[in-house]
Amino acid sequence: MRQYLPIKLSFRNIASCLSLAVAILTSSAGTASAQKLQNLKCEYLTNPMGIDAPHPRFTWVINDSRKGAAQNAYQVTVSTDSVALSKAESNTWQSGKVTSTSQLVTYDGKTLQPYTRYFWHVSVWDDSGKITSSAINSFETGLIEKSNWKGTWISDGRGPEVKPAPYFRNVYDLNKKIKSARVYIAVGGLYELYINGEKIGNHRMDPMYTRYDRRTLYVTYDVTKELQQGKNAIGVILGNGWYNHQSTAVWDFHRAPWRNRPTFCLDVRVTYEDGTVQTLTSDKSWKSSTGPIIFNSIYTAEHYDARLEQNGWNTAAFTEGRSWRGVIIRPAPSANIVSQAMEPIRATETIPAVDMKKQNDSTYLFNIGRTIAGVSKITVSGPAGTVIRLKHTEKLDKDGKADMSNIDVHYRPTDKTDPFQTDIFILSGKGEESFMARFNYKGFQYVEVTASKPINIKKESITAYFMHSDVNTKGTITSSNEVLNKIWAACNVSYLSNLFGYPTDCPQREKNGWTGDAHIASETGLYGYDGITVYEKWMADHRDEQQPNGVLSSIIPSDGWGYEWGNGPDWTSTVAIIPWNLYQFYGDSKTLNDNYDAIKRYVNHIDELYPTGLTTWGLGDWVPVKSKSPVEFVSSIYYYTDANILAKAARLFGRAEDEQKYTALALKIKNALNAKYLNTTTGMYDQGYQTELSMPLYWGIVPEELKAKVAANLAERVKQDNNHLDAGILGAKAILGALSDNGYADVAYSIAAQETFPSWGWWIKNGATTLYENWDVFAKSDLSLNHIMFGEINAWYYKGLGGINIDPANPGFKNVLLKPNFVTGLNSFESNHIGPYGKIVSNWKRKGSSVIYSAIVPANSSATVTFPSGKKAYLNGKEVAGNGLRISSGSYEFTVK
Repeated sequence: MRQYLPIKLSFRNIASCLSLAVAILTSSAGTASAQKLQNLKCEYLTNPMGIDAPHPRFTWVINDSRKGAAQNAYQVTVSTDSVALSKAESNTWQSGKVTSTSQLVTYDGKTLQPYTRYFWHVSVWDDSGKITSSAINSFETGLIEKSNWKGTWISDGRGPEVKPAPYFRNVYDLNKKIKSARVYIAVGGLYELYINGEKIGNHRMDPMYTRYDRRTLYVTYDVTKELQQGKNAIGVILGNGWYNHQSTAVWDFHRAPWRNRPTFCLDVRVTYEDGTVQTLTSDKSWKSSTGPIIFNSIYTAEHYDARLEQNGWNTAAFTEGRSWRGVIIRPAPSANIVSQAMEPIRATETIPAVDMKKQNDSTYLFNIGRTIAGVSKITVSGPAGTVIRLKHTEKLDKDGKADMSNIDVHYRPTDKTDPFQTDIFILSGKGEESFMARFNYKGFQYVEVTASKPINIKKESITAYFMHSDVNTKGTITSSNEVLNKIWAACNVSYLSNLFGYPTDCPQREKNGWTGDAHIASETGLYGYDGITVYEKWMADHRDEQQPNGVLSSIIPSDGWGYEWGNGPDWTSTVAIIPWNLYQFYGDSKTLNDNYDAIKRYVNHIDELYPTGLTTWGLGDWVPVKSKSPVEFVSSIYYYTDANILAKAARLFGRAEDEQKYTALALKIKNALNAKYLNTTTGMYDQGYQTELSMPLYWGIVPEELKAKVAANLAERVKQDNNHLDAGILGAKAILGALSDNGYADVAYSIAAQETFPSWGWWIKNGATTLYENWDVFAKSDLSLNHIMFGEINAWYYKGLGGINIDPANPGFKNVLLKPNFVTGLNSFESNHIGPYGKIVSNWKRKGSSVIYSAIVPANSSATVTFPSGKKAYLNGKEVAGNGLRISSGSYEFTVK
């Protein structure tokens, strides 16, 4: 039941609230207690604006290094009045003192109003009754309901085939003193927003890609400082993005059902000092023209003719010529316009060229030294009309020239005007000029610059910008093996290079949201980065894409391609696996609950199609080395995983009938798999390939009494394969964990540390700075140099070497299962992960014949420590249990012999 608290406090709460007020005031004053509660977030964002969630979630971290430090109770208070809140008074919601160790609380107060800034703080009681209060944080609601929009959707009246990007402008006279101002902008396509000549915000590629005809995102900005009393110019440039896909490729996005000329709707809500409100909107009074962006494609590149620049077009003093015409009213792309409540894409790193080689009088090759996703910026001077082509590639051919043969395989150009990954910059001749694509990104290490006339160019003329969803780092790894460290770094770059508001397979050849790649890399992503806002958005994309019968596309979002190929359970188990992983990593069941019906429809559909419990629907173990496992085998394992997750979710949400049904279904699938593929005498699955032995172990198919035998067979098989991989992406996901979880961590490490073909280390030894699509670096096909589908290895570093594991009975790292493995060949290993309760540290190093193991367990959580079998552990000189030792929060150092 929700609580609707009166503004006035009852007598019995006065003493408690006075104590809270003192705690809040001292925390705000910067005393030591202010450091105790940190990382306050609302909807997993810091002081967010434009929140539409009717019941936002609050989280915090307790910074207390004392052993056994714990939270005994909490109180969350929300108010529109920050001064009253500092006195522990609320006009919105107060949870009351809740005896709980939870650091995740869902708002349950008065209905949140649109356009409103709310302030909140949390107070916690420790086990001694001491109160600590946080500083005051805030969140601000957006429109909440689509009926609150004042603006009209407008465009420039041209068709989707028109290439130049549309520019829009309007001028408004604000005659009163401004107190605050917010912009709310929704777009079909991409945009850049300007006020009085200045670009608003540092986001790139907004808004994020969705199924445009089913869900449209809007973005909120605080523009109080950008607006001024008097005349103000607002300018908007629209890019095509996935909304108006003009390039042609095998995925048919140029035939998308939503495709149209880009469009936008804008509200600028201005609150004056006198309390009145004025909303400036997009409407028919706006004017539109074109400018120097003569072509832009999310898939290929951007073309820019600097001779067409209209200087000052986004300022109030600009004089509109005859090229500026009226706009047209357009229908909204969808009826569902919601806030983009997620970490945006940004340019997070500036990378200068490390080398420039002049190849001939008109061609120069720049090397930025590493493979990334992002854009390049060129600064040159030359004669007017000079055409400069910037060709972006990941590799060079045998002659040292830029080579894109590994990434243009799906490109189907209709003519020569749209070259792949090749920006075109036409100079104005007005001195030194710069260009950087606004509405495109690429995967590259090399930029080949070709000029139609002589230009003034040097090594410093090219700068690269690494772009991705700007998620915070949550984990780090360091070891005594430098190749292992480079693999970890390369995997991180590939993960981020494929995070652009949704997880992609590669940043160049496709940029598609392939589901299989994403669920395989999801644990790697969640150990390393705070990606929940991106994944929650992508799960909403899943719900948008799901057919009424439960079928999902193999790429999400999709224009309709992918419902007929590649979308079996070995790929589209994302619908279940990622919500389950979010629950496990964050202890937050919201996304799992949001996706419950989608998982159920999906599982029911497979059950209807394949009543025996085994399914042949799937792609199988993609890009194997040599051994190929049956599609029915690997896909049915994922079908079991989905049914099993659904049964556990039903239990979590108290759906007893569903729990019984899907527990029985999962058991039927498991029994059918074991009946057909398992030799119970030998402990061998099918042909005994690595994939066939590792996947049943990893995903829980093997009968308990046969685990040891199957694991021994797997270890032996790896040795027969000379301690090298013989698996595709599904086997590579499972094999390291299957070995280390079952007593063969040394064998797993022997695979992970390999430096010859096929291995991750083989890539590194051949110059890789990212993960590849194919084990064979000389393969003729399937050789993108920036794929994430073999990315499970990073998650295994945390789990299998550092031993930082989730306790399924206490998700969100409420209790951490610390199971380090001191593998042969590694002298030291350091790992940490910032979970919901704070930083977990698990480090070990060899010292003579012993291993020194150090662990930090964050406040208000605990850990269960298990050392490798046969080891003796000592803490403070005393022997302790080496298997299942429960420890409270704090710092520990063990000697293990």
